Amino acid sequence: MKNQPTFIAGKIKLKDFDPGYCAGLDKRKTKELTAQLGERIGKLQELLYANSNHAVLLLFQGMDASGKDGSVRSVFKEVNPAGVQVANFKVPSEEERAHDFLWRIHKAVPRFGNFGVFNRSHYEAVLAERVLEIVPKKIWRQRYGQIVEFERMLVENRVVLLKFYLHISRAEQAKRFEERLSNPEKYWKFSKADMATRQHWDDYIDAYEDMLNQTSHPEARWHLVPADHNWYRDYVVATAVAEALEGLHMKWPKLAKGLGNVRIK
Repeated sequence: MKNQPTFIAGKIKLKDFDPGYCAGLDKRKTKELTAQLGERIGKLQELLYANSNHAVLLLFQGMDASGKDGSVRSVFKEVNPAGVQVANFKVPSEEERAHDFLWRIHKAVPRFGNFGVFNRSHYEAVLAERVLEIVPKKIWRQRYGQIVEFERMLVENRVVLLKFYLHISRAEQAKRFEERLSNPEKYWKFSKADMATRQHWDDYIDAYEDMLNQTSHPEARWHLVPADHNWYRDYVVATAVAEALEGLHMKWPKLAKGLGNVRIK
């Protein structure tokens, strides 16, 4: 069995990947490394904004309770929230249903110089809409190619796209649901819809597997992130974000022409 997180670059089976994998790392030391990465991401955000010639979009998909919000809080702890645009895609509105399925997604892509976060995304069109039979197979199957072309267009237009699939086990999800039901401060996180989705666990796993295999392309590979341990999940995500920012090789912009002789009186 494969255990390690990976970029999806070929056909995979999710059963071959352990949601509880943590590379044998020490929890305390790894959390310290994640905090250091968060500080680095915060500093690189200034360079991203100062240059404003790229946008960085983090896209999260995963079963309920896999930790999408938790990952964002951890990775962006040192980031200026004014430079982060967050979108959470729920059931399409009447106006959104009157357009193609990518229309509302494109509108939410962050502007240059900013981070963007998609908590769920256009991939719901090949996940929930597939499992719940909202659209026929002929429709959701053709969406894979449309999604890949859309993402290629974004990348060609200087959007750094980081896609994270948070891989949680059914047993760990049950544990987190039980915690929500036993902790008054987390009651609000639980709904009947969570249990309805859980009843379709196998169908969703099949849909996620097809999603990963059909839409992990050279311009935007999927990161398969073990999510049973929050501290390891956050470390993997933070590492990927920091490396992507470093890969832009950003430098501080030079003083604008004509300002070199300015004297402040």
